[in-house]
Amino acid sequence: MGMTIAEKILAAHTLTSHFQPGDIIKVNVDVALANDITAPIAIQAFYSSGLNRLMDPDKIVFVLDHFTPNKDIASANQCKSVRDFARQHGISRFFDGGEAGVEHALLPELGLVVPGDLVIGADSHTCTYGALGAFATGVGSTDLAAAMMTGQAWMKVPKTMKFVFNGALRPWVGGKDLVLYLIGKIGVDGALYRVMEMEGSGIKALEVSDRLSMCNMAIEAGAKAGIIAPDAKTEEYVKTRAQRPYTVYTSDPDAAYETTTVFNCIDIEPQVSLPHSPENARGISEVGEVEIDQVVIGSCTNGRIEDLRVAARIMKGNRVAKGLRCLILPATPQVFRDAEAEGLIETFLAAGAIIGPPTCGPCLGGHMGILARSERALATTNRNFVGRMGDPGSEVYLCGPAVAASSAITGRITSPEEVLP
Repeated sequence: MGMTIAEKILAAHTLTSHFQPGDIIKVNVDVALANDITAPIAIQAFYSSGLNRLMDPDKIVFVLDHFTPNKDIASANQCKSVRDFARQHGISRFFDGGEAGVEHALLPELGLVVPGDLVIGADSHTCTYGALGAFATGVGSTDLAAAMMTGQAWMKVPKTMKFVFNGALRPWVGGKDLVLYLIGKIGVDGALYRVMEMEGSGIKALEVSDRLSMCNMAIEAGAKAGIIAPDAKTEEYVKTRAQRPYTVYTSDPDAAYETTTVFNCIDIEPQVSLPHSPENARGISEVGEVEIDQVVIGSCTNGRIEDLRVAARIMKGNRVAKGLRCLILPATPQVFRDAEAEGLIETFLAAGAIIGPPTCGPCLGGHMGILARSERALATTNRNFVGRMGDPGSEVYLCGPAVAASSAITGRITSPEEVLP
């Protein structure tokens, strides 16, 4: 029996000679990641262990991105604790201030994750890196602390579900729309502790940025990991960025899958997930008249330069609706620089949008875009649970950058074809 791409990566990172789904194995970790919320807990666990050194500081990445620039005294102290630890233990891959960006956009951009890696992160959206052909998954802070000390982690081998997207993409449909559609079909627990392997002509048509968006949201279906086999586009993206050698794995033709689901891309129009769950996905034509107070374009899901290009194409020459706040947060300093060089920042400013620094900020209701009671936001973020972006009486709708930009102009959830036919 052949192996899936996920099983091959696990096999390359364990001394266990034979395993099957459900077995618990010890794996060697290539990258251990944490942020300003989760790293302080891992650091505390590290000190509680009695050890005083890290297994390999070069495999640890700390990114201060959730409540930065520091929101308040508490977040400032959190960040300082991580900053001091990184300095004391020689963690060179520590990103703060003007070097920091949203972690799951920053690491691929800098080539810190490469195909074939096994990555764990104390953040649930660590599964983003599966778009590069890595096995990447979120863990708790204490599991991360153990990896910091040993370079290893225990893991139950997950089963793999295959999702095939066939056919040509409709206008304005991107990776965010495909994954919202998928989650709408299987639900937020439809891939519980599974690997979601995604393929097909629809996936091949996507740029790496869209694939990162799809794997980012695998956790929203309950998955342990999302993964897409590398192809020529992946190679083009990685080869100029990779900071170390890498191995490309693909699934064997006779690999075993728990299920295989096939979607026809012609059936998928731009999607919107209604409150209060990503699984409440609807085609834009089914949403109806929904007025909104705020639009957020950014996050680890849709804050890359390709996302901003889509938004700017729609917003150019238009104005943000009166009374609506449109926040645009480039995901990394490089994305910000590229957007400025391409004139996108000027387009957004001319349209009346608010430009913010690279930060998670409003995505988790942290800062820079908190919702008041009864307010509605449309966001390119990844979660819309009760109170996710502010007051529990507020509502969050999820979408891709095209729908977000169009809706910012009209003040209601709007199809891009209505604004830019």
